[in-house]
Amino acid sequence: MRLCWEDRCLEVVRGDITAQDGFDAVVNAANKELAPGGGVAGAIHRAAGPGLWEECRGLGGCATGEAKISGGHDLPNPHVIHTVGPVYGQDEPAAELLAASYHNSLLRAEEAGLASVAFPALSTGAFGYPMAEAAEVAVRTLLATLPDLQSVKRVALVLRGIRDWETHRDVAARVGEEMGWAPME
Repeated sequence: MRLCWEDRCLEVVRGDITAQDGFDAVVNAANKELAPGGGVAGAIHRAAGPGLWEECRGLGGCATGEAKISGGHDLPNPHVIHTVGPVYGQDEPAAELLAASYHNSLLRAEEAGLASVAFPALSTGAFGYPMAEAAEVAVRTLLATLPDLQSVKRVALVLRGIRDWETHRDVAARVGEEMGWAPME
């Protein structure tokens, strides 16, 4: 599924975030140390190789809702944008912090002059954010931020599981219509 507004597009796709070779950057659902871990962070670090962790150690960690950028190392993408989403039920206000993770990730991409970014569903794994609530925050934030950017034109939400993809697709269709984005297939 794809939503477009002028020359900006948001795609909702099923796939593996580490295999998104058509994007300038993938977003890492990072921990505060930017260290290898489980879930998306573990998968990205494994696919990128040890050079990613070497670079991340020099970035000084990352606060919840913030984002930092590094090289892509052995990934098919030149860059990785690391963001720390909120732990649901612990980091408050959760929705604002999750929105900040998406927004600040796009700002790092814009500052680097990137044209395309692929996101996983931030905070929905070990951090426990309910998928439907997270999808609502993600889609609304991305659609609200994209029109204000100059370089970033293409964003994707990459979901591994069918239910996660269906949830994001349905939220994107509804929110896109509310916000005036045209569906493209």
